This record gives sequence, structure tokens and C-alpha cells, in this order.
Amino acid sequence: MAKVKSKWVCQSCGYESAGYLGKCPECSSWGSFVEEVQAGANSKSNSAVILDDTKPELISDIHIGEEIRVSTNISEFDRILGGGLVQGSIVLIAGDPGIGKSTILLQTSGELAKQGKKILYVSAEESSGQLKLRAQRLGVSGDNLYIYPQTNLEAIKAQIEEISPEFVVVDSIQAIYSQTITSTSGSVSQIRECCNILMQIAKTKNITVLVIGHVTKDGNIAGPKVLEHMVDTVISFEGDKYKSYRMLRSMKNRFGNTSEVGIFEMGSKGLVEVKNPNELFLNERSQEAIPGSAIVVTNEGTRPLLVEIQALVGATPYPSPRRVANGVDFSRLLQILAVLEKRVGLNLSKQDVYVNVMGGIEVDEPSADLGIALAIATCARDVVVDSQTVIIGEIGLSGEIHPVNNIEKRLNEASMNGFKKAIIPYANRNVASSKIKTVPVKRLMDAISACISPQ
Repeated sequence: MAKVKSKWVCQSCGYESAGYLGKCPECSSWGSFVEEVQAGANSKSNSAVILDDTKPELISDIHIGEEIRVSTNISEFDRILGGGLVQGSIVLIAGDPGIGKSTILLQTSGELAKQGKKILYVSAEESSGQLKLRAQRLGVSGDNLYIYPQTNLEAIKAQIEEISPEFVVVDSIQAIYSQTITSTSGSVSQIRECCNILMQIAKTKNITVLVIGHVTKDGNIAGPKVLEHMVDTVISFEGDKYKSYRMLRSMKNRFGNTSEVGIFEMGSKGLVEVKNPNELFLNERSQEAIPGSAIVVTNEGTRPLLVEIQALVGATPYPSPRRVANGVDFSRLLQILAVLEKRVGLNLSKQDVYVNVMGGIEVDEPSADLGIALAIATCARDVVVDSQTVIIGEIGLSGEIHPVNNIEKRLNEASMNGFKKAIIPYANRNVASSKIKTVPVKRLMDAISACISPQ
């Protein structure tokens, strides 16, 4: 009788060890190792090579046809995909539980079915009846939409062979298991094997596969990072599930731009596209100018977004002052506070500082630095920013204002939304706009003087 071999695999990063380890040496996570039985030497994995008879070709001899894309009829989804779904590709949708991953793919399936496309929706976490109830609420129907509640990959593969769909949706990859792997579903080995087989199905049969992946508490896709490398497109679903706005962000796209974002609003009948997000974000703005509020123009992909940044500064009752950042990078906030103390002279060492981005979106671009700094400074000095002014600029450690890209698009967007004045970096002064007054500034102190007005 052959000896059964096993290995210990980290469920966070996929690191393999011959024995159990309390702490993973690769990702430093504790208690993440799970024992997995290795397949015998004579057993053959179900994931064979995609094309065994292929031979190397000169790049000059390779013929490529026209790239075929299929529109989802959801313009915001098409935007981040680069114009639509590419046939034969595999797309990974990742996000927190309850954020709307299943909703967007069920709506997409309904739109594709209306175009006469055949879709197989594999539901590994819900029954057919549960999915039918959701489809009725979303108004999704179609003669070409097949629902298949199944977790066994071999059974799924057999149905793909029988139905021959043009699109396959897998909800979710963590619940699917293959009989060729002895570990439980959701383990690193299962996720890697199942995704590999789905990738082969997509490439060999020219079927577009859309896969849902869960996200851990750290914001990483559950399972090994190799899952992201195996797929063609990785789309992150962001947003606070307790608020209505959702943002789809392309993290990887072999067929399009990786800087695009799509914005949706969650309603009673599913996700609704937001054609003009600036109008919605600015509607949440207080009608009265208050200290600690500033409007910044951040660039998300090719789209300028106007968002309100609010700051609250007050004396702390604690031994150490609190710094809280919602929607902005925490380390970036600490850097801005250090510049305000050293270059402007604000004493914030005994003050609590809270910074929040309205609308529940994340602002990662450095061009929002100046808006964050001015929101904090105006709250600390109890003055207000002119309500008709937008702020654009990146702050250096010496207090200088660095230039930003796409300044002309930002100014045009601000002008279209009724703003009359813009504080911009001095290096961008040559980009003039007849529709909005620009005030170029070199240093942080100059920006504070240029935009505030007494309350």
C-alpha cells in the first residue's frame, strides 16, 4: 500500500511546508496552515495542458483576428472592462460580502440574455429558488439564462459541454471543489485547481468566464495571490455596504485600461448606473459653508470627480491625540499633519483630527493633499473655504505644491458644476481656463491665504 503524503499549505498566501508552522514565513499570518493530502504520483490531474500539440511560432507568423467584445449594456461596467467582455477571457469580481457582486453579475447575465447570448449561471451558494426571487426583484429574465446550483467542478464542466454557453458565471470560486483534490473547498489547492480548469475552458472553447471571489478582512482576495495572476481581468468592488454608492475599479486588465472606475448606486431594484456622480456627491454637501470643508477634484481613471472632504479638529481628552481617516490613506494624513505643524505653524500635537470623505468613496490620489490640508487648517482656525472654490494640488514635505496631471479636465469639470474659482499648483499655471478663475500657488501657506474667507 502506497504511503499517503501530505503537506501544510498557508491559506492566506499559498506557502507550502512539510510540517505545521504556527506563523507563515511568507505572509506572517498566524494559524493559517492546513494539512492537505497530496495526490499520488500516478494520479493524473484534471487540469491538463491547454493545447498539448502546440509548437513554438515566430511572432511575425502569428495571426491575430479582430478582438471581439460583447457589450453588457451597462455602460459603467463596459467602461472598466475597456468596452465590453472579450470572448475567451476570464474575469474575477472581488469584494466584501453584501457589496453587490452577485447583483451586478445577475444583472449583466440578464442584459446578455436579452441580446440572445446563452449564459450558464453557476450558483454555488444559493438555491435555484433563492436566485429566482432575486432575479424577479431585479427584473432579470430571459430564455437563454440557465441557473445551475452546483459546487462540483466536474459536474459544472459536464454541463458546459452539454449546453455550450457563450458566458459562464461562477458564484463563487471559494465554494467550488474538484474531486481531483483531496482538500476541502475554499483551500488554496482547490481554488488554484478550479481556477486553472476554468481558465482552460475559457481559452479552449472561447467562452467568457466571470468568477466571483470573496475578500478577507485585510482586503485581499481570499486564497492565494496566484488567483489574480491566472485571470485576465481583476475588478474590485468597493464601497460601504451601509451606504448606497458602489465603485467598480479595474485592478488588472489585459485588454484595457487599468485606471478606469465605474460608479453605481444600490437601490431596491439592484445597481443603477450613476451617469453624473459629481451631481450626486455634491448634493450631499451642506448648503451653508462651515469650517473644515473643502471640495477637491480627484481623478478616477479618465473621469474627474468632485468630492467633499470634511475635517474636525478639537482638543483631545485623551493622553494621546486621535487621528481618524475615513476614505483617505492614514499614513498620508499623518504626513499632511506633520507638514502643517512644521511649515504652517499649526499646533496639532494636542488636538484630535478626524478626516472624512463624503459619499463613502476612497480617495487615493495625491492631488487631494491640498484639499485635506486646507480642510484641517480652516477647522483649526475656525474659518471657511469659499463655497465656489475647488482645491487641486499635491503637497511636498517642505510645504511646496506639486503639479498634477489632467488639470484641464479637472477645471472643465469644476466649471460645469458651477464653481467659479480653483486653487491650482503654480507649475500648472499655463493651463488657463476662460470658464473658471485659477489661482496658482507655490506653497501651502499661499494656498491657505488664497482660499479662506472669515466666517
